[in-house]
Amino acid sequence: MNSDVQIAGDPLAIAHLLPPVPAHPATVAGFAGLARDIAADRAAWAPLVRYDATTRWYHRLRVGPGYEVWLLSWLPGQGSGRHDHGPSSGVLTVLEGELSEHTTSGHRTLAAGAQRVFAPGYVHEVVNDTLAPAVSLHVYFPGLTEMPMHSARCAAGASHEQVAP
Repeated sequence: MNSDVQIAGDPLAIAHLLPPVPAHPATVAGFAGLARDIAADRAAWAPLVRYDATTRWYHRLRVGPGYEVWLLSWLPGQGSGRHDHGPSSGVLTVLEGELSEHTTSGHRTLAAGAQRVFAPGYVHEVVNDTLAPAVSLHVYFPGLTEMPMHSARCAAGASHEQVAP
């Protein structure tokens, strides 16, 4: 009688038949899924959160091949200023609380669990307009190298200073 290994082959030898695991997500949906997976692991990120009364607090949570993940906290009234993300695309996920996103076409409220996906050149401002703290997760691909600030009118003549997420 033949054994399972004789019939099906050695299961440890199958790896060479499978497609290689990508170094990072390859699609917008993949990066959004990565953000959801990290968000779902509250035990990994919640103990790291800090609040700073003078500015938004931020912490680089993960660096992968060609991408990075940032954890941010927002006290009431804190905001990002109007900016874009240079050559980076991104996924913003609200983990706790509520944030407002302001663009030239209006504003939207982002409650816990909400995600926003954006491409390079997307100009917005994120603000905690509530009376409670908020926490968000930001995935950038490629990693964030610049965050040009824009005037309140989103003028084309934006300054190109490097600032934190």
